[in-house]
Amino acid sequence: MSTEHHDNHGNTPAAWTAVAIITIAFIVGMFAVIFGNWPLLYVAFGIVIIGAVVGKVMSMMGMGAQPTD
Repeated sequence: MSTEHHDNHGNTPAAWTAVAIITIAFIVGMFAVIFGNWPLLYVAFGIVIIGAVVGKVMSMMGMGAQPTD
């Protein structure tokens, strides 16, 4: 078993923002598939990428999990 101790489990503003944006993207993508609107599906793909970038940038700005020594 691992002896590492994790306190935050990703409960940071960066993680929550990224997850919220990506969840919206999946909802948009779901409607795109249901209605057969393929250009909207590509928009949803773009929103997923934006969510990942926003999460990474926020993490780099100090709003993510801080490394423990």
